[in-house]
Amino acid sequence: MKRLLITICGRAGSKGFKNKNLKNFCGKPLVYYSLSAAELFIKKHPELEIDVALNTDSEDLARLVAAEYPEVIYLPRGAELGGDRVPKVEVYKDSFARMEARTGKQYDAMIDLDITSPLRTEQDIENAFAKAQEREDLQIIFSVCEARRNPWFNMFKIVGDHAEMVIESQFTGRQQAPEVYDVNASIYVIRRAFLVDNPDPILWHSKFGVSVMMDTGIIDIDSEHDYLLMEAIAQHLYAHYPEFSAVRENIRG
Repeated sequence: MKRLLITICGRAGSKGFKNKNLKNFCGKPLVYYSLSAAELFIKKHPELEIDVALNTDSEDLARLVAAEYPEVIYLPRGAELGGDRVPKVEVYKDSFARMEARTGKQYDAMIDLDITSPLRTEQDIENAFAKAQEREDLQIIFSVCEARRNPWFNMFKIVGDHAEMVIESQFTGRQQAPEVYDVNASIYVIRRAFLVDNPDPILWHSKFGVSVMMDTGIIDIDSEHDYLLMEAIAQHLYAHYPEFSAVRENIRG
């Protein structure tokens, strides 16, 4: 891969946590953490041609990004891609097609960094990108963390008037069951072929791989409680793991 597009995608508003993409996290704008991690990755790869784009229907978010990261290309999101029912892959395809048309380049792949994942290190991006480099047969690399529950051992579903195992098995210990992972929605590395030639809107219908991240750094921010808990975790990580504090220290402004 020689040409990459890094995308930051964020909707205006939020049902679960109002205007979460505009919040400050540990004193800095939440979106700046993704931009800072992207900048560290770009600095580490001078051999690559990398552009960064923001796809959003929030003018407030666009102004916030432009204030400190003016090189980021703003892609105003159309109404047809608004709301929470539109598959995010459609936003990815829209970003990719518009950036190729705008720059006249063909990107080899896109790396999407979720705004609500501020506790992501440059090495996390590096690991996901390296996995994509190693495995040309994989269309997508998902960032994941080790699951704390396993559907073959200690997860159950309600069937009628009782509960049953999600997947029936005879395992007597979790270590015997197949390894499973939680998709943490922090990093996606997606090859051009999927974005240009694949009409399927379901990401995991492709042949994909995973890149494992530290699970304590990832919580879906869907409420004020999630947000406050993640800030508390951040203080621990910043104090004991330099790779996390490096992203915060690199934030502009």
